[in-house]
Amino acid sequence: MTTLHFSSALLPTGWATDVAIIIDAGGTIEAVETGVQSTSGSTSGVAVAGMPNLHSHAFQRAMAGLGEASGPIRAGQEPDSFWTWRKTMYGFLAALKPESVQAIATHLYMDMLKAGYTAVAEFHYVHHDQDGNAYSDRAELSRRTIAAAEGTGIGITQLPVLYNYGGFGGQEPNDGQRRFLNNADQFMEIVGALHRDHKDDANVRVGIAPHSLRAVTPELLNDVLIGLNELDNTSPVHIHIAEQTKEVDDCLAWSGKRPVEWLLENMEVDPRWCLIHATHMTNAETDGFARSGAVAGLCPATEANLGDGLFPARRFMDQGGVIGIGSDSHISVNVKEEIRWLEYGQRLFTRERTVLSGSPDTSTGRRLYDANLAGGAQACGRPIGALEVGKRADIVVLDTTKSPMAGRREDAVLDAWLFATDHNPVRDVYVGGKQVISGGRHDEEDAIEQQFQAAVASLK
Repeated sequence: MTTLHFSSALLPTGWATDVAIIIDAGGTIEAVETGVQSTSGSTSGVAVAGMPNLHSHAFQRAMAGLGEASGPIRAGQEPDSFWTWRKTMYGFLAALKPESVQAIATHLYMDMLKAGYTAVAEFHYVHHDQDGNAYSDRAELSRRTIAAAEGTGIGITQLPVLYNYGGFGGQEPNDGQRRFLNNADQFMEIVGALHRDHKDDANVRVGIAPHSLRAVTPELLNDVLIGLNELDNTSPVHIHIAEQTKEVDDCLAWSGKRPVEWLLENMEVDPRWCLIHATHMTNAETDGFARSGAVAGLCPATEANLGDGLFPARRFMDQGGVIGIGSDSHISVNVKEEIRWLEYGQRLFTRERTVLSGSPDTSTGRRLYDANLAGGAQACGRPIGALEVGKRADIVVLDTTKSPMAGRREDAVLDAWLFATDHNPVRDVYVGGKQVISGGRHDEEDAIEQQFQAAVASLK
């Protein structure tokens, strides 16, 4: 049993001082006490629950920034877009080997911890070798990301991606997609093996991620959901949806329905689901999505980078919709940037301020931090996201000694961090009660950096 003392902490009931968090041997919070004076002195700084990162493609961290040059595609007939960026990504992933996948993911997860993320949902769709052949263990590359999480200490929800087609209605995949492809039996072999091997691991959860309605057929999706439910009918289900207007147009041509509309009408979408992006929706789709209880997985930095558009966040949240944030392509790994741009995008669209605060005199930072904690925890399918009994002891300690956070208290600390700081105030991080970041550094930081640089060099 471990007891951590904090001079100030954000609990589900609000801010408290002189807080003792008692953690059992398995890393779960056993008790939270306030007004407790520590004989050894409380930890300085402010303790908050660690943020879940609900959407990650780990390998893309190594190509961050490579999609910004004009290049021959933009200079030719096809304007640069999400779809041309995707071609760049396909070319990059062709060189990935198991060792480089693990090294890249390990470095990424270390960066997530240093940014204040304590859990990640890994939307993992690279399954096969460079020629598209299965490894002897079909789950080889999924295991590499789990090993990366274990090596850094971050909690992980591993989401093997179901991908078998190149477009709506079962179109043939292209050559760039050869490393992704599995039928229902092959895919469930991966999911079943991971579920079996990690069912008793408190830091690992296994779900699935149908890549998109472009990449699966209704029959394939139904078959896999049946198989998943036989393993665990509470496992998370994530899906990319309505990210681009072309996707909406293609879905209409295929089915006569928009993507979110089709999904809500044809699948039992409920709180175990997480709909990633869902950028382009009608009001009716937005309201139906909110009523379903599913999580909107929002990745504002990546969505801006790819030119996706803006999610209708105010309407969705006003209808009781659940949101969470992810760093997706990892052009930025930064809690404050995702939350900042979630709000700022709405401000630019509405030409108003404090759009997502929800009510007058409410801290925008507090509302968004609380909302993303809850939604991220739900999407990860793990007992995280709050400093309370029964949850994992995932804790972030903020250094409030530097301007503009110096002298701030309670909600003003969150507002200063999320909307005013340029530096990173995350000082210490605990996952399952184990300290993984101390003074802004990971114990294995130098070795992780060297392995990452070697992996990137090998991809050239």
